[in-house]
Amino acid sequence: MLSIHLHNIKFFAYHGIYEEEKLLGNEFELNMTIKHSPQRLPVRHLEDTVDYISVYELVKERMAVATPLLETLATSIAREILEKYPLAEEVLISIRKMYPPVSGLNGSVGVSFELKRKDL
Repeated sequence: MLSIHLHNIKFFAYHGIYEEEKLLGNEFELNMTIKHSPQRLPVRHLEDTVDYISVYELVKERMAVATPLLETLATSIAREILEKYPLAEEVLISIRKMYPPVSGLNGSVGVSFELKRKDL
């Protein structure tokens, strides 16, 4: 099994349930691992693996769509990846909201989700 990773990818977006989040936006950090079995070893051609640049573009487009819950965002991104990339067998994604609107909270909040092709 081969894994590709997107680490510490930063986005500014408008996800959240509160009106101020929808107006002011927030910073988000995304981490993702996609596991797959390459078509051939050693991997020498892009079509034998999952293209992380293409994955990044998919994630970037989805992060631009305001979504009330991070849970919805994470689960839909994972599902879209498995649907678009037939080689992908498993997706692990985490999304952190860097400055949550929670009084007294000095830190970030986030969600993680893991989806396997067999569970679609």
